Amino acid sequence: MPSPSQRAPGSDQPLLPRWGVGLGPFGRFLELLCPWLSAVLLLLVGCGDGERLAGDELPQSAASLRVSSPAFIDGSRLPRQYTCDGVGEEPAVQAGTVPPSTSELVLIVSDPDAPGGTYVHVTRYGVSPRGDGSVDHGGREGRNSAGETGWTPPCPPEGDDPHRYVWTVYALREKSGLEEGAEPGEVAAAVRDGVLASGGITARYGR
Repeated sequence: MPSPSQRAPGSDQPLLPRWGVGLGPFGRFLELLCPWLSAVLLLLVGCGDGERLAGDELPQSAASLRVSSPAFIDGSRLPRQYTCDGVGEEPAVQAGTVPPSTSELVLIVSDPDAPGGTYVHVTRYGVSPRGDGSVDHGGREGRNSAGETGWTPPCPPEGDDPHRYVWTVYALREKSGLEEGAEPGEVAAAVRDGVLASGGITARYGR
């Protein structure tokens, strides 16, 4: 069997063994079955090993904040370019007028329909409440549920009913003090401690 360091020519992937060699008809069955099993495993782990949230971890505020996007309207289908089936770019999102005492804006983009808990696509905090209210850039970024820092595009399992993707913006009374790379749970806890107002916009996407 090749060692883990061996690679197939022209590839950065390990050279995998031929599982069915020398086992006759049963070996041929294994050769046919193993790629299918590998694909299933990739679907199960492909979304990464980052933290997910429970449904009650994302707070809501009595005070409403208007949130909008030039990329889609609330409740509509998310354009393909913002998903894993397109280039996967992050859509522009803006918050409307915030309370005068707002010190910081926080963005959490989540998929409450993901299996295994609410999947977080990006958290962004330390965003200035001044200016045009844009929350798709600026501030600092936390880790997402793919285990990476920054944005990861929607990529629901094929065959699922369309998932909801929710952009929620929070206006905080005090600065969160969160450092770059905070976990989703840390961001949710910071929001619960001092939210003045919140609002969101939702898009749907299925494959």
